[in-house]
Amino acid sequence: MHRVARPWLARPGRVGSRTFSSTSTRHGYADTLPNLRIGSHTRVIFQGFTGKQATADAKDSIEWGTKIVGGVTPGRTEEHLGLPVLPTVRQAVEELKPDATAIYVSARHAASAIEEAIAAEIPLIVAVAEHIPLHDILRIHSILKTQSKSRLVGANAPGIISAVGKCRIGFQPLPCFSPGRVGIVAKSGTLSYETVASTTRAGLGQSLCIGVGGDILPGTDLREALQVLETDPDTDAIALVGEIGGTGELDAAAWIKDYYSRTDSPKPIVGLIAGRCEAPGRIMGHAGAFTAIGEPDASAKIAALEDAGVVMVNHPSRFGDVLKKKLEAKGAGFAHKSASSRSTHRREFHTMRHRPRVEAPTPSSHVAMQQKRDFHLPEDQCMNLLREAGRINCGSYSGHGERRLLGIGIDRPTRSPCIIASPDTTSESTIKRFPFDFQRGPDDLAVERIANHLHISTKGNAPVESLRAVIRSLAKVFYEREAYLLTTHIVERLGAIKVVGADFGFDDAAFKSAGRQPELQALRDVAAQDEAEREAAKSGIVYIKLEGEGTIGTLVNGAGLAMNTVDALTDAGGSVANFLDTGGKATSVTVKESFELILRDPRVKVVFVNIFGGLTLGDMIARGVILAFQELALTIPVVVRIRGTNEKEGQKLIADSGLPLFAFDDFDEAAAKAIELSRRT
Repeated sequence: MHRVARPWLARPGRVGSRTFSSTSTRHGYADTLPNLRIGSHTRVIFQGFTGKQATADAKDSIEWGTKIVGGVTPGRTEEHLGLPVLPTVRQAVEELKPDATAIYVSARHAASAIEEAIAAEIPLIVAVAEHIPLHDILRIHSILKTQSKSRLVGANAPGIISAVGKCRIGFQPLPCFSPGRVGIVAKSGTLSYETVASTTRAGLGQSLCIGVGGDILPGTDLREALQVLETDPDTDAIALVGEIGGTGELDAAAWIKDYYSRTDSPKPIVGLIAGRCEAPGRIMGHAGAFTAIGEPDASAKIAALEDAGVVMVNHPSRFGDVLKKKLEAKGAGFAHKSASSRSTHRREFHTMRHRPRVEAPTPSSHVAMQQKRDFHLPEDQCMNLLREAGRINCGSYSGHGERRLLGIGIDRPTRSPCIIASPDTTSESTIKRFPFDFQRGPDDLAVERIANHLHISTKGNAPVESLRAVIRSLAKVFYEREAYLLTTHIVERLGAIKVVGADFGFDDAAFKSAGRQPELQALRDVAAQDEAEREAAKSGIVYIKLEGEGTIGTLVNGAGLAMNTVDALTDAGGSVANFLDTGGKATSVTVKESFELILRDPRVKVVFVNIFGGLTLGDMIARGVILAFQELALTIPVVVRIRGTNEKEGQKLIADSGLPLFAFDDFDEAAAKAIELSRRT
């Protein structure tokens, strides 16, 4: 049976076979922030250079002006795209002198590739892969904290791009970009692309765009990206795109409030938060897009940003107009404006201040059980794992003793695992996190502090030692089984701790990307999964049926845009039946399959297709819609909104199809039509 080594038993300062002690006299990871300032000077290499996707993206970037100087493919020394290919990262650093590397290897090997880049002290590392196992990322963060040479962007990120300096490290859609003065920082790729397009249409253009990515633990967060844009001489205004998951937006809001208070003429900041209509307890497409216990929801993030002085919008197409008005009011001029500077919007923008807010779902009284990921085990199996790990007393709750919450999860601000503890299982306000080092484990924690917070008796050693034993057993399960959230309910009885409830969530990527934990996967109850969601996953589609009386089925490319589409339709008075992300590279086939999934829901009276063609081509989506009509004999209306890459070609295909389709390029008009059609009997 596969076991993950317990890293806290290793010698301090070592990770696997590598040591990073050479950086022990340096200040720390925060000193690497300047490495994000890329431009025409930046020398870029690719790891996995000769792969299909790396080749395509490198070729486009070179043609655009990016200074790519070569790359790495293990075991090969040759030329590719007229540039040198070297067998190791160390050799590439010595011969090519790169300032940055783009990691283009599979999720299975991405962490090792990142570690090689850190060991070679490459200043900027951009990891684009999705589904890197969580514990691999935790290991990477434990390494990053020990050094001050390398800065990570990603994982699960589109990358970083300087429109002014013509430097792209990632896979952002280049046709959307134009050199200008708006800096963009975003968790979502598709939302950032539409933000880029909006600022281009407004004649503003972009300076530096940092896609921090939708991972649980990004290498660079929103606050850090804002710090870079604050002093970027090419940036006059900032667009901030956040979403549910973690506390990064609250940290950003605190930084913005301080920035506005200490700066005479601050750069205007406009923001958007996706996921106000999240399905409680579900992951909304991105690995990190879920509200874990004790974390703020989207409404709380919006309120914090508004309180800090950020103007909020509820759709990315509005960024350009709002930022333009802000800059005009400030008196900021632009020496050059492209012919496309005239906005194509036919409506005045609306900020979140003028939009109705969706009330957050009422938290479950069973706090420990709120968050669900794809892979949870039944309670009895969770307790069996605890018994195996440390002979812990587990059983049903007898009604005697005050129940407390105890678990292990992820502390996103510190990018570390943590103990989660609360003396009350019915309220999130009492939850406290106790972060610990991933390599050392929780043994260095002062368990007495946790006991005090839990209101567990510290008289005598028995209760504290019993609590310590439970924590050690939880840690053993966390490491060896690659969990992402373990929660228990505990009671103190007769001087000892008893576990009376358990809910364990495990990282599916460990198995799906790396083939680890097969025995654990064998325990999952496949029959308990929703059939439509299970079918969707086979095609790389994320489908979540929403509660309520939703009548509008949504089909969207990209998790962030899919969340925002549900939010914006709800703001406009619509009732949405589902969240559906076809994936960043949707095809005609996946569009047809998406229609099939949506039409299984008898509530749906209209399908709203909202596509921003960044990586996805507008004409390809149009063909998929037409294919669905022809093969599925659709009897309900379909509203199609296509913007971005090949938008005109896609719109023409829809218009010429002769089918009863409603095609728009403006989101407001498309949403209004979909809502109108959904209300017809």
